[in-house]
Amino acid sequence: MTEPRRALSELPKAHLHLHFTGSMRHSTLLELAERDGIVLPESLVSEWPPTLSAADEKGWFRFQRLYDVARSVLRTPGDVRRLVLEAAEDDVRDGGRWLEIQVDPSGYAARFGGMTAFTDLVLDCVRDACDRTGIAMSVVIAANRTRHPLDARALARLASQYSGRGVVGFGLSNDERRGSTADFSRAFAIAERAGLMLAPHGGELLGPAHIRACLDELHADRLGHGVRSAEDPALLQRIVDSGVALEVCPVSNVALGVYSDLTSVPLPQLMEAGATIALGADDPLLFGSQLEGQYATMRAAHDLTDEQLAELARMSFRASRAPSDVVAAGLADIEAWLAG
Repeated sequence: MTEPRRALSELPKAHLHLHFTGSMRHSTLLELAERDGIVLPESLVSEWPPTLSAADEKGWFRFQRLYDVARSVLRTPGDVRRLVLEAAEDDVRDGGRWLEIQVDPSGYAARFGGMTAFTDLVLDCVRDACDRTGIAMSVVIAANRTRHPLDARALARLASQYSGRGVVGFGLSNDERRGSTADFSRAFAIAERAGLMLAPHGGELLGPAHIRACLDELHADRLGHGVRSAEDPALLQRIVDSGVALEVCPVSNVALGVYSDLTSVPLPQLMEAGATIALGADDPLLFGSQLEGQYATMRAAHDLTDEQLAELARMSFRASRAPSDVVAAGLADIEAWLAG
């Protein structure tokens, strides 16, 4: 008898890899752009999600240009409040119980009165979204590796000031192929001293050597992506032994040309090795897939059982920085999902 396929929207999940700007709904982007007379690239209007590939510099430039356009439509505190609320609503619809949303305040500082003022705004919006939707949320402040490492240190100090007050982690995003990872070690040391979770991007556009740099130089607790650790069995074993979690975003891996199709995403190999994995949506605005979609595509591509999907959901809570009561409730409700 074929095992019943339980509804994935009802499977409790923690969402650990969602970018602030990239969480915007496509309909919201269009509405805000029309309000302010912003002309959007055709690929963000009629071709959605846009065709992307980061296999070369031209492809990444296009991705970054679309991202910058999306950032430009957020003009008022009300726009920010709407984005955060809609991100929370989308996760709740997909079974999300805990969300760590990743933001670079320096990208909005000029328009919103500085990095501290913007961080205060985002955290206020997070509290409001939690109250209105019932999801629990926190913030990961992320530096941009295409900017100077001194900027990253400023952001690490900012994140440290909010440790325990809504900010749970510090990250490093953008094109892995740019800059030197070691140059950001001092920023991560600042965040580490403040007790923040450390989650640099690594192991998507670059392979095992860059993952090692993230582990050795930045002391990563989690890896944004990390999926290419599957290419090096010794490195993957190190990740398993050290308990470093992988924030795997299958749909974006394929959209950016890292893998040719969803069946090539090495999720089964990572799971078989014993890696801690949390599936994430990355940038739904540009990749067209929310949190539930990551589970659905991996179920279809790799014929995952409901027990395997439940274990992925369990790992997402265990790898999170959610309070113990949120984790306990999530794990209990995962068992109820299986029993149901």
